[in-house]
Amino acid sequence: MTENKPYALVFGISIYDIFGFSYATYRPYDSNPGQVKVSCGGVCRNIAENMSRVGIPTKFISILGDDQKGADILHQAQKVGLDMSDSLIIEGGSTPTYLAILDENGEMVSAVVDTKLANEFSREEINKRTAIIENAEYMFLGADNPPLVEYILKTYEGKTKFVLDPVSGAKAARMKHLLHYFHTVKPNRHEAEVLCGFEIKTHEAARRAGAYLRELGIQNVFISLDADGVYYNNGEEEGIIKASCLEILNVTGAGDAFVAGIGAGYMTKKNIQDTVKYAIAMSNITISDEATIHPEMSEAYVQDYLESCRWEEVTFK
Repeated sequence: MTENKPYALVFGISIYDIFGFSYATYRPYDSNPGQVKVSCGGVCRNIAENMSRVGIPTKFISILGDDQKGADILHQAQKVGLDMSDSLIIEGGSTPTYLAILDENGEMVSAVVDTKLANEFSREEINKRTAIIENAEYMFLGADNPPLVEYILKTYEGKTKFVLDPVSGAKAARMKHLLHYFHTVKPNRHEAEVLCGFEIKTHEAARRAGAYLRELGIQNVFISLDADGVYYNNGEEEGIIKASCLEILNVTGAGDAFVAGIGAGYMTKKNIQDTVKYAIAMSNITISDEATIHPEMSEAYVQDYLESCRWEEVTFK
């Protein structure tokens, strides 16, 4: 991949995931029979891999230790055609690791996360990658390191288009003062409530949230409303789209796949409705498998899913 070919850029930490799945009803403070799996994860890394899997030229700038976990993450990237050549490798560092326990319904009940290494990504290291950032069509950012994200936004404002995945309500709160730098934001309902300062329980409230976020200068707003679908607003078109077919085995990674779908829609010049549908398809495919990233995720798989679904659409303009 060269800087002359259009590409999407993702910046964020990579995490080595360890998941424990309970076979029966989860019992806290007890040993639960089940299955343990390891995989490569991290919100931003998942976004990058999902985009790469559906054929989008994608670069991912991350930070890894020079340990076996880091080597496994680099190997996985190579397998799916994800370019991590501009990542920072810390000698003697321990690659961030995430341990989660999921109940019999695939819902997370407890987790431990070690992301200490992420703090070693400095402004100086960012500056070494200026050309990569400025030549990207879009740059996708999480909210794991607000001071560094703020530096990137202010330094490269106008050089590329920034997309925010708030990651969580707590992290969203730390990004509120930076929202006007973003081209796109994709919060879930709770994160949107934190960003906007009011509850979002109705279509009218979702519209109010969309208007509020657009007034800040954000061009495209997508709000996941869980089972109620996805609200979208780009200033000209506004509505809610919902897919009728859904099978849930593991909700972890659904939001990451959705953001990747937005990126895929942008990079392939889809209109906003088709972008939402593509993102929903990627999200629903993801939650139909126990893995954080569906092992068969591909452009062909998404297209088959899009054609097999029944869509419910509400438009407001």
